[in-house]
Amino acid sequence: MIRNNVGTIDRILRVAAGCMLVALAFAEKIGPWGYIGIVPLLTGLLGNCPAYSLFGIRTCADRTPASARGPQ
Repeated sequence: MIRNNVGTIDRILRVAAGCMLVALAFAEKIGPWGYIGIVPLLTGLLGNCPAYSLFGIRTCADRTPASARGPQ
């Protein structure tokens, strides 16, 4: 199971930026490289960023109960 590692604000910004890049590329305002906006769009929608996983970054709150996390 893939755990979410992208928080709410991060997800909103990713979806907004991804939509904007794809829309601009579709309208031929910025060229075909704008389709790279699909990456932040998908990571925002899925709530998981492979780069964050690689570097151990999490921008979302940990909702695991304290008793399930083990000793601190």
